[in-house]
Amino acid sequence: MARFTRRARIGAGIALATTAVLALTSCAGATDAPAAGGSDVDASAATSVADFGTFADLEAAAKAEGSLNVIALPRDWANYGEILDLFAEKYPEITINEASPDVSSAEEIQAAKTNEGLDTAPDVFDIGLTVALQNTDVFAPYKVQTWEDIPAELKEPTGLFVGDYGGYMSIGYDSSKFDAPADLSDLLSADYKGAVAINGDPTQAGAAFAAVGLATVQSDGTLDDFQPGIDFFSELQKAGNLLKVDVTTATIASGETPVVFDWDYLNASHTADNKDWKVVVFDGTGYAGYYNQAINADAPHPAAARLWQEFLYSDEVQNLWLKGGARPVRMEAMTDAGTIDADLAAALPEAPEETVVPTEEQSTNAGTLLGEKWASAVQ
Repeated sequence: MARFTRRARIGAGIALATTAVLALTSCAGATDAPAAGGSDVDASAATSVADFGTFADLEAAAKAEGSLNVIALPRDWANYGEILDLFAEKYPEITINEASPDVSSAEEIQAAKTNEGLDTAPDVFDIGLTVALQNTDVFAPYKVQTWEDIPAELKEPTGLFVGDYGGYMSIGYDSSKFDAPADLSDLLSADYKGAVAINGDPTQAGAAFAAVGLATVQSDGTLDDFQPGIDFFSELQKAGNLLKVDVTTATIASGETPVVFDWDYLNASHTADNKDWKVVVFDGTGYAGYYNQAINADAPHPAAARLWQEFLYSDEVQNLWLKGGARPVRMEAMTDAGTIDADLAAALPEAPEETVVPTEEQSTNAGTLLGEKWASAVQ
């Protein structure tokens, strides 16, 4: 995903909008890493807590490793700062090494390949669906204890990668400089000259990919063909309105990127940096999506990687995603169980009348088309 370089309430409604998103059968092979914590358990081959014995045994193995390497986790992205700090507080024996917070999903995978076999390789990934689908051979299968709470449409069947938190593609804007755009075509007007940015490169970054998806469905297209979305951004470029600047917290605060396509929970976070910042989710067809968690098959700290996954899918951290304005993947199950933070859930923005999420085939085809057409369309 590009980080900062990088409407009925839905909860699991995004999940219900998908069909057969993750009908995969591939499986990453386990590495021959040493047994975790000096025990007889090969953590790199563990596919669930049961392989360690108990959850306490998993914790002990992770503590014995003593480190967790994460990548592409900006602290102002969906409340990751609080989540990372909570893990550090809960497990002071495990040092979190935070690398390259602003890189894209594709760059996460490249970092794993470049550092393969080294202690510096990432243990875990947080990635968009398109990149996940293209790199299943890099992942190790693992099913967290709350696996059954996760909608089937949002998890690869063996646990190679699993949806975790999501939202809607939106437009954030500085209301002191611009009126709220009522629809996509408003952004083509001269009022938005040199003002409209997207969060990353859509051939590499999940948020930017979704921006093209939103432009497609808001242009009366379908997710079977992203060409209308590419055409929209080509028009935006020709109008002189597309701003080719990497979106960061600093560019929002300074006003350098005054209009931004991004996930609603990320756009909403900028109100802390710019009191005039507002967020619009267009009426009509909305584009939704989840980011996915995955374990590096060559993780240098395989037990810590699996403990991190268990942590992320716990009630406590699922509510921390909600605190960050994102929709946790276990929201429906937690609502039924009474473990969701009801006040935070009630504060979520209303969803569009219709919600779409690309299937595996649509994502793959869109990625291919973007690779062929994007650069020339916006040059």
